[in-house]
Amino acid sequence: MCSVDSHSLWPHLSELIVEHIERKVDEVVVSARVRGHRARCRHCGKYSGRVHGRYDRTLADAPVAGAGVVVVLQVRRFRCTNGKCAAVTFTEQVPGVTTPHSRATPLWQDMVARIGLALAGRAGARLAAAIGINCGRDTILRRVRAQPDPPRGEVTVAGVDDFALRKRLRYATVLVDMQTRRPVDVLADRRIGTTQAWLRDHPEVQVVCRDGSAAYAEAINTGAPQASQVSDRWHLWKGLSDATLKEVATHSNCWAKTGPPIREGTRATTTRERWHHVHDLLDRGVGMLECARRLNLALNTVKRYARITEPERLVRAPVYRPTLVDPYREHLRQRRADDPTVGVTQLLKEIKALGYQGSANLLARYINQGRVENDRASISPRRLTSLILTHPDRLTDVQRHLRDELTSACPEMIDLADAVHGFAELLTPSPGNATRLRAWITTVRSSDLPYLHSFTRGLGKDASAVTAALTQPYSNGPTEGHVNRIKMIKRQMYGRAGLDLLRKRVLLTN
Repeated sequence: MCSVDSHSLWPHLSELIVEHIERKVDEVVVSARVRGHRARCRHCGKYSGRVHGRYDRTLADAPVAGAGVVVVLQVRRFRCTNGKCAAVTFTEQVPGVTTPHSRATPLWQDMVARIGLALAGRAGARLAAAIGINCGRDTILRRVRAQPDPPRGEVTVAGVDDFALRKRLRYATVLVDMQTRRPVDVLADRRIGTTQAWLRDHPEVQVVCRDGSAAYAEAINTGAPQASQVSDRWHLWKGLSDATLKEVATHSNCWAKTGPPIREGTRATTTRERWHHVHDLLDRGVGMLECARRLNLALNTVKRYARITEPERLVRAPVYRPTLVDPYREHLRQRRADDPTVGVTQLLKEIKALGYQGSANLLARYINQGRVENDRASISPRRLTSLILTHPDRLTDVQRHLRDELTSACPEMIDLADAVHGFAELLTPSPGNATRLRAWITTVRSSDLPYLHSFTRGLGKDASAVTAALTQPYSNGPTEGHVNRIKMIKRQMYGRAGLDLLRKRVLLTN
């Protein structure tokens, strides 16, 4: 029996008298008893000094030097002196050391919960064993689930978005406080009623940021009618980008004239025939759904053919992948300009001397496709769309010249480039953007850009939220960031034991 000062090694045991420390093979056993002569009843709050009995409690504690620590604590059971108390006897509790019915100290429980939040069950159990904490994966997950939700104040500006639990099968909803940028709750699904119930429980919400989901819009309208809705600017730009790509692909026969010639073949012939069939039926008053049935086409395909005014706009320019011949294109072009009768064999010898490592067939195919005489190498509609959508200051001089050259190929491409530039300016929130947005929509609808017309109709259906997005500083970006964080957590296989475990990880490790 010895008396040891526990303040330096175990500050949380300062309320105990450590009587004996024994180092065993894989653990340290600390024998201790409680200071003081009385205890407070946890039922009525009255102190008592009448000892009814004693017994030992074995508590797991935080490890020391890689060895587990076990505290064998002698505790006393007291008689409650309050005759009105429902408890006849009670056991003394030591703050920071014991909790009712537990076999571990709060410090041990907190360490295990932190390990579980970082690594979940199996990996957490392996790390715990390495640092001297003896516990299984189920214990770790129980400690994580037992953690209380973090305290939160009133949520006046909220963000809402969904994420996949099982892609295309099950989805959940995350809600974020946009002022603190911290998640406040994770709902089990993305049904309208679930989001409605949460919003009704939080009447202090005044603004809700969301994407273009009609389900969330309806849930906000019915669950929080006092709240204004703000659409996400990133999704607005994404919608414009998709429409721009379709318009660029539709006009590929215009901007690709300076590149490879339009490839005539079976696909181009079929495209023209289908266009004539669709428009012949529409001119005779046949509906689009009936056209799709008669021609054995998808309804969306019929709609796409119907909105195109001429079949040539459906025939797209060929897109070539980069080849080994591209670095020697200027040499080939110059040689064929100087001597139009030069043969492929001679050209092959010349570029091989320059370092060409490809085959003769590749060179012949490159020449036969007309890629040598083109003013520039061919680019894809997606690449041209990227040039149109990129801020001019971030383009090189060559890219800027190429974009200007291609977008001036036809009036529609000029209108498209102007429309994209005008909408990009609206994405910086300003009170005057509401008026400028209406003017932008009017201008777009007066041009021959059917895919952008569809985009403007979508803006009209959600006009108030879109206007708020372009005039108010709120954005759903933090919510999208948390969705990406949840995806990373799920890729680490966290949450396989259930949504409740994933919810704790999202709310507590922020």
